[in-house]
Amino acid sequence: MFTIISIMFIGIGIGYLMRNVQMLQKVEKSASLTILLLLFVLGVSIGSNRLIVDNLGRFGWQAAVLASLSITGSMLASLMVFHLFFKKGEKR
Repeated sequence: MFTIISIMFIGIGIGYLMRNVQMLQKVEKSASLTILLLLFVLGVSIGSNRLIVDNLGRFGWQAAVLASLSITGSMLASLMVFHLFFKKGEKR
């Protein structure tokens, strides 16, 4: 885990130093396509795993509840940050 986080921070540092290089401006689109491809491959691997598909009814509701609560918490946190830091023209 430490290795993955270290690699990410090294990438952030290199990206910051090379932010004015024209070629790197095109990387954003290819990175999005790569993430979509990885999500597709993950879905195929989950769908082809018989153990996961057979137990989907047992654990699917827990995953749905966790996902719903995560989304709700993220929305509430972003709303709070918006009101605290980005709302203009209002006295505090």
